[in-house]
Amino acid sequence: MERIQIRLYDADTIDDLPWPDTEDGQYAKQFLLPFVKRQPSHYMNNVQAKYMAVSLDGIVLPISITETQYDNSYVCSPYTHYVSYAKQELVLLQSALLRKGLSALLGGLGQFFKASQINKAVHVNNWLVSTNLYPQLTPDQLRALHSFLTEQFPDYAIIYRSLNEANHEEFIQELRRLNYKMVASRQIYLVHPSQSASLSSKSRKLLKKDYALIDRHGYEMLDNDQLSDQDISRILELYSALYLQKYSMYNPQFNEDFIALAIKNKILHLQALRKNDRIDAVIGYFCRNGVMTTPLLGYDLSLPREVGLYRMLSALLFYIALENGHLLNRSSGAAHFKRNRGAAAEIEYSAVYDRHLPFRRRLCWSFLQTVINKIGIPLIRKYKL
Repeated sequence: MERIQIRLYDADTIDDLPWPDTEDGQYAKQFLLPFVKRQPSHYMNNVQAKYMAVSLDGIVLPISITETQYDNSYVCSPYTHYVSYAKQELVLLQSALLRKGLSALLGGLGQFFKASQINKAVHVNNWLVSTNLYPQLTPDQLRALHSFLTEQFPDYAIIYRSLNEANHEEFIQELRRLNYKMVASRQIYLVHPSQSASLSSKSRKLLKKDYALIDRHGYEMLDNDQLSDQDISRILELYSALYLQKYSMYNPQFNEDFIALAIKNKILHLQALRKNDRIDAVIGYFCRNGVMTTPLLGYDLSLPREVGLYRMLSALLFYIALENGHLLNRSSGAAHFKRNRGAAAEIEYSAVYDRHLPFRRRLCWSFLQTVINKIGIPLIRKYKL
């Protein structure tokens, strides 16, 4: 068997990377060339991480390397995901006693996780968005990448985020063979519009009704090429009001440089709804290997809920996925809304390799795997979070 060639590229060497002449390869170039050169903090206000690219057999993947950075967004901080963000999510639980008990537990765990250096990690294929989409990797490529990274980063946990059994069954099986721990992270929602015949009549009716709101309210749909630099601040305002101010500051804090890059380099395909010369709603999605997801979404929260901007955006995403034959990963949240429109719940995992680390460093991941998989996930399923 021919030896798989693997090489790391950083800010000083990224210009030497021979970008593959494939759709994935050119997408990686448009995203990674500026991100590796300038580093993520230039584009995202709450991501402090060393960012590099790894190339193997014509596939280019980003990796993020962190040490502590406990205030980072959850997209590159396990501590933020499992402690800081989790504390905020407790408000979704109906039981006050359960909220109080879990809050105290998370407070104590935070100190334990810091002592275990939980954030000393290399995240593989980390595009620094809520849901990472994966290329096809063969078992040989995955094993070679595993050996390479554990050799290059012997003191770091190796982590793959955004894995679920529906999309990554073989990938997960191979990682398990390599002794990765599968640590549940959240419940997400998947819908395949091309299988719309399997949707209930209620779901189909709701989606059509939601989509019809766009015309009913007189909105014009703007594509990526119709957006200009003058729209950047408005797009950022809509996203930030929803995902940061309403939900959590631990979500990725994109800035204007990111939005400008997304439009110029098409690292996200943006579509906006405009009325009376003002953008009221926007989505930014990308696709890979037959899957579509939306890292950027925002709408004007000052407008009456009855206008239905979120309903319009959700239906727009559904019909874009239908047109392109993609499975739509709706990420987490708004569980009842998404279920009513045909999405199926799926548990998402982070695969963590820590066997090369000292025992005290492995303790936190063993604890997380046990507690979250055996207690957290049943709670998520029970309350349909």
